[in-house]
Amino acid sequence: MLDFRPALDVALPAVRKLPECADVYTTIIPYLPQLYELPQKIFENYDNWEALQYIYLSTNPFITGLAFALFLTPVVLIVSEINKNYSQVDRLWSILPVIYNCHYALWAHQSGIPSQKLDHVMAVTILWGARLTFNYWRKGGYSIGSEDYRWNIVKDTIGPFGMFIFNIVFISLAQNILLFIITGPTYVLLLCSRISGNTLTTYDSFFSKLIFLTIIVEFYADQQQWNFHQAKDIYKRTAKVPRSYGYTREQLDRGFNTSGLWAYSRHPNFAAEQGVWVFLYQWCCCESFTYVNWCFAGALSYLILFQSSTWLTEKLSAGKYPEYKVYQKKVGKFLPKTSTESMDSVKAPQVEGNGKKDEGNGKAKSSSSTPNSASKAGGKAKKRR
Repeated sequence: MLDFRPALDVALPAVRKLPECADVYTTIIPYLPQLYELPQKIFENYDNWEALQYIYLSTNPFITGLAFALFLTPVVLIVSEINKNYSQVDRLWSILPVIYNCHYALWAHQSGIPSQKLDHVMAVTILWGARLTFNYWRKGGYSIGSEDYRWNIVKDTIGPFGMFIFNIVFISLAQNILLFIITGPTYVLLLCSRISGNTLTTYDSFFSKLIFLTIIVEFYADQQQWNFHQAKDIYKRTAKVPRSYGYTREQLDRGFNTSGLWAYSRHPNFAAEQGVWVFLYQWCCCESFTYVNWCFAGALSYLILFQSSTWLTEKLSAGKYPEYKVYQKKVGKFLPKTSTESMDSVKAPQVEGNGKKDEGNGKAKSSSSTPNSASKAGGKAKKRR
């Protein structure tokens, strides 16, 4: 096998101090010309495996990842416009960051760079991607024709032409760049490894475990949400509370989950999801001895995206479920509030004439007060679906 390590001299900056590893003017800007040359090099050597290996290792790994993200942009744009289905990037959401972080680890291994830091990042990223991919799959995200319901809301609001422009600028381009840029801290860690070697620091141990813990929280939050909706579907079909799931009739009539982690956060899965990439950013800051660096753009953009996405989700939920506005007041959006109060403490109104509590849904004020109100509540739950 040929030794491609000499290519390292033209692929990476000669950093000597850890803070230099996070300097965009040293580690990225000088290598942008490689982005323009890369397509032609690949085209000219597409049938020469050794030449392609040399091109891969002699190209800055950040530039290679960026080129791949830009390549995907017209692909998902064309597919989404042909099918008029705008969830193409959604299907890749849990896969692309894994590819980028594995790319950095592979590049380090092939180039002879100390890779233990990158192996840790790769391991937790694979766990993150496997969990998210499985959850998306079981909800039918990979089924033919499936699409995030929120895209239809956007489509109806801005019209066909506006949606086309929005698809180009945001859905296909911005989201692809975002999924790449959130892995930028791994590139910084790769550069740091050239200086610190294979010795794992306290930061490596702390942040890898913290990200792993965050993934566990995300797993439990999604599983609790899945269990609730499974119980809710059974309740809608049979008008009977499935005891095996442990939910009360009042909780199921409410229509949205307010138990488990969801009793303390309205979106514990979203909070953990954001935490994964914020912690990776903090990891690279600590390793490079910088308070803030260019990777902040990726972490901040991820937070902004989730803020806007959650705003739309909650707006729709508040219009669909009468008690959701009460839930918003009692429970924090992402992080628990000091004044967090369980929704189960909300008492249903008394039924006139018999002194019993109404067992209906969140619309207790206007629901029936007859003894068979429970069965009517089940019918109302079907309508809300």
